[in-house]
Amino acid sequence: MKKAIIGKKVGMTQVFDEAGKVVPVTVIEAGPCVVVQKKKTEKDGYDAVQLGFGDVSAKHVNKPEQGHFKKNDVAFKKTLKEFRLDDTSALNTGDIVKADVFAEGDVIDVVGTSKGKGFQGVVKRHGFGGVGQSTHGQHNRLRAPGAIGACSYPAKVFKGLRMAGHIVTVQNLQVIKVMPEHNLLVIKGSVPGAKGSIVLVEK
Repeated sequence: MKKAIIGKKVGMTQVFDEAGKVVPVTVIEAGPCVVVQKKKTEKDGYDAVQLGFGDVSAKHVNKPEQGHFKKNDVAFKKTLKEFRLDDTSALNTGDIVKADVFAEGDVIDVVGTSKGKGFQGVVKRHGFGGVGQSTHGQHNRLRAPGAIGACSYPAKVFKGLRMAGHIVTVQNLQVIKVMPEHNLLVIKGSVPGAKGSIVLVEK
């Protein structure tokens, strides 16, 4: 992971590209985030930064978290997330991360909590063919994923295989526009979650 930020889903709209075609986009309020903690391999076993997003009063922060913020001398934040970045040398505790860490044309992944969809099958979650395109020996259950195993070697199901589950991450979305003066990212396509929900933007 090279870049990351915490944001809030503002909503969806549409823009026109250079050819005059309508492009559906999602607007995300990306940051500003503060670096609450920096982890290093020598001390913690890995390199990472913990970002905080959204101001909150002390009465909404429990005592252990208050101690964590005070120890690192940063203001209380509502949301804390840790990101393992390839290079953390340029970031230090107290630094501000804004939307302009991303650029127009960047291909990103967005993580959010889907709205009211629960546990979904492969047809809805991954766009499998379903009815009329049954494969893998399916019979009488045309929205099922079919066989998932391999042969006697390697005799396992590979990690990352597309299967049923919660819709939480959308990959390979394109950044259409960056508006740093308003802390906004305009991203092509839809992302999981309701308006106002927290999302993670990663590259």
